[in-house]
Amino acid sequence: MAKILIASNNPGKLVEIQALLGPDADLGTLELLLPRHLGMALDVVEDGLSYAENAALKAMAYYKAVPAYSKDALIILGDDSGLEVDALGGKPGLHSARYSAKPGATDADRRAYLLENLAGCGVPRPWPAHFHCTVALVSPAGVLEYAEGDCPGEIIAVERGSNGFGYDAIFLLPTHGLTMAELAMDEKNQLSHRAQAIKAAIPLLKRWIGG
Repeated sequence: MAKILIASNNPGKLVEIQALLGPDADLGTLELLLPRHLGMALDVVEDGLSYAENAALKAMAYYKAVPAYSKDALIILGDDSGLEVDALGGKPGLHSARYSAKPGATDADRRAYLLENLAGCGVPRPWPAHFHCTVALVSPAGVLEYAEGDCPGEIIAVERGSNGFGYDAIFLLPTHGLTMAELAMDEKNQLSHRAQAIKAAIPLLKRWIGG
């Protein structure tokens, strides 16, 4: 059985990736793990200058640490994603997960801060935006490769939906009339930036695990 360690402690990512790498991916039986499942607790500094650099920093940090925690040969999957809003010059971008100076800021705090900045930016709605995701994968042999995905949409001023995390509740998909947080999981896994990146990574995973 192939095992993939997701270089994140975000349970929301685990749920999404489990669905994306299910039977339809034709990868055979997989076991997906979070660091906490192995008792790992790494603090990776994400100081890269691009999504790819940050994703690789996470993936390689866990790749180097895995031998101390597991005897299994693991594929490591790290990702970095961000929301880029046109009216804010592409912000928050790389800093999406740290877009509030408030200590211990929650997703709700970051959404509120984004909307506060948009309200004062002088640009009328609609506020076009897109999510971007870069996935970095490290094979058991230490080979590093990437896959990318994007999802276009716009920011709305009122939160809607409860099926997502991060900025999902204020990210509207105009083609569907729904926010990312209003989509059912199967719909989100056809549209989201992370879904597109993971799907782009499936041929690579097939080569590595023989699926």
